[in-house]
Amino acid sequence: MDHNEIAAWLGAALCVLAPVLFLWGVVSFGKSFRVGIDLDKPGALVSNGAFSVSRNPLYVAFMMILIGVFLIFPTWIFFAYLIAGVWLIDRQVCREENSLREIYGREYDAYCNKVRRYI
Repeated sequence: MDHNEIAAWLGAALCVLAPVLFLWGVVSFGKSFRVGIDLDKPGALVSNGAFSVSRNPLYVAFMMILIGVFLIFPTWIFFAYLIAGVWLIDRQVCREENSLREIYGREYDAYCNKVRRYI
């Protein structure tokens, strides 16, 4: 196997594992599932399941897909999608973290000290 074939198989593995992580994250959310920032009804801070491994497992799954597709199809356009996607995801994560810090205060800070932002 040459280097490109190994990279492609690694990319395929990431693309297969990403939906599993995403589903685990959605299930871990339970009744607290929401899209975006909800200041009115934030619910309890979710720190179990997938959220005990990563503070952002759903976003990690999206990044895994972007990386996986680039490894399978290493072209400049997929590289551009990867860079733009990771940048946009990180930007959203930072916005959400600021809101979570305002909502949950020290509880969120303690969670951040235990669990990494991504992996």
